[in-house]
Amino acid sequence: MEIEIYADVVCPWCWIGKRRLEQALESYDKPVTVRYQRFQLDPRPVSHPQPLLDALADKFGGPDRARAIATQVTEVAASVGLTMNFDRAVSANTFDAHRLIRFAARHGRAPELVEALYQAHFSEGVDVADHAALATIAVGVGLDRDQTSAFLASTADAAEVRAELAAARELGVSSVPTFVLAGKYAVTGAQESATLRAALDEVIRREAGD
Repeated sequence: MEIEIYADVVCPWCWIGKRRLEQALESYDKPVTVRYQRFQLDPRPVSHPQPLLDALADKFGGPDRARAIATQVTEVAASVGLTMNFDRAVSANTFDAHRLIRFAARHGRAPELVEALYQAHFSEGVDVADHAALATIAVGVGLDRDQTSAFLASTADAAEVRAELAAARELGVSSVPTFVLAGKYAVTGAQESATLRAALDEVIRREAGD
């Protein structure tokens, strides 16, 4: 089965949803191919890194509300073994990160890079829009620094990423994570592992009925 994950690497629920899917797949004995699809929570340029809590305060109505949301998400993340440090995280435009994921896919390192980008953004406070930081993250998953830096400095894959972002909108993807199973069954949100596993079983049942 092919599973497409529409997500953004600065979306906390996307990281949680990814981990819950991995947990669901631990007891799933059928072949699965996971593909990472592009989505941006906020495509607007970021002129300079802003503390994520400040950005959340602007979006959700003040610092108290932002911190309450961050606390809730941090607790949910911890329940699946993820560490989120909202006090360290900074806002970032993720267009180049998505370009880099395409680059990593050509070298067989997309899953590792996606996980490393989440870790860098949420746990380590790295600016995942910064090319030097992205190159360092890429090296950490086995990619060549010089090749990665040259790629990021170019416009390679920019048109493809823009087309993929547009295609996601045309498909009606408006919130993430969105999981598309077998090319036609969508599950939205960071569902519990048991729910995702049940969805996988239901898709198998339906496909067998076809």
